Amino acid sequence: MKLKRKIIVLIISAVALFVLYTLLNNKFESVKKDTSTKTNRLSVDAPTNPHLVALANEFDSAFQLLMNKHHQPGASVAVVYDSVIILLKGYGFKEVGTTDSINVHTAYRLASVSKPFASFLTGILVEDQILDWNQTVLQHWPGFKLKSSDYTKAVTIRHVLSHSTGLPYHTYTNMIEEALPFDTLLSYLRDIKLISEPGTLYSYQNVGYSLIGKVVSEATGKSYETQLQEKVFTPLGMIDASTDYLSFVNNDNIAQPHIFNRGKFRSTAIRDTYYNVAPAGGVNASINDMAQWLKALLGHREQIIKKSTIDSLFTPQVLANSRNRNFYKWQRVRKAHYGLGWRIINFTNDTMVYHGGYVTGYRSEVALLPSEKIAICVLTNAPGRVADTSLPIFFQIFDKHREAIKEWKPEIKN
Repeated sequence: MKLKRKIIVLIISAVALFVLYTLLNNKFESVKKDTSTKTNRLSVDAPTNPHLVALANEFDSAFQLLMNKHHQPGASVAVVYDSVIILLKGYGFKEVGTTDSINVHTAYRLASVSKPFASFLTGILVEDQILDWNQTVLQHWPGFKLKSSDYTKAVTIRHVLSHSTGLPYHTYTNMIEEALPFDTLLSYLRDIKLISEPGTLYSYQNVGYSLIGKVVSEATGKSYETQLQEKVFTPLGMIDASTDYLSFVNNDNIAQPHIFNRGKFRSTAIRDTYYNVAPAGGVNASINDMAQWLKALLGHREQIIKKSTIDSLFTPQVLANSRNRNFYKWQRVRKAHYGLGWRIINFTNDTMVYHGGYVTGYRSEVALLPSEKIAICVLTNAPGRVADTSLPIFFQIFDKHREAIKEWKPEIKN
């Protein structure tokens, strides 16, 4: 009898434990599902201005239609107004032929949108009085040498970050593609005949621009990549960002690159090019990372970088005609300059701060209207019409809402 009673107790206990396990497991799965949903959400800062909500919703719908129309594999979008993230979302898939959805922490290669990060870091070091915009490269790196000794002495940090060193257009970019070490590329600069006096002519660079990395490492005693992590990524909460190939390929949440081939997008290998010129093209980041950075660029992280320093980055340094014809879908371009790591584009009614980037299979687009306190970033894992047209479409939609956004005031309850 006692044995029978023990068996019954054991059976009841086992059933109870099974029921408890099932309930806890279902609850855990529900939490997991909620967390997954929250990593790909429409709005994170819950703007109270209904016109901001309308702007975010309208662009979200337009962007999804654009994705569908052009069979875009995947993309991510962040829109920030003042200090509020009004849209933060991933679209599509990390790789065609899979069901692995992009979320807000999925990382992409930024390519030339790395350049504004270099000037951003430099601005912080200027605030720290470690660097000065008008210091020469030679002051920090005695090994610097161009063909002309006079020009070698004249090239400043300001010239490097505004593509006005005097080097010919895209000097040695072809050798970057061949993955030559950066120091080797720098040594070749002494053989190049300059096309102008430093500071007088815009001529886009990757190798020349990456001189800033050498200046930073020589001035601080730490590598450029370490400084970017410690001074920018970590303080801003850019938890998915990195600056090297291995960190990127070992990340289990990345968008795979795609190229258009034989009538459709096909995934392709992640290349290790441009990591040898990290200031020009080596940053990897998620759209969540970019949203945090956009807040800082709109002047809302002054404990990290002052608004006055941001204004310096956005100040025109040299005339630089814009080749981007896509913006004509929004407004006519009147004049364009390059600032410190940024293109400054003057339209009929607005001034835009902009940079784009491309490396095999990835496109990145960032634009701000500082006077309107609005900023957008679009990252894609394939080149094409989505990257080309998403910013003009966004600003067309913004035009419809801008006055209502500015005039809205919250109700004051008695």
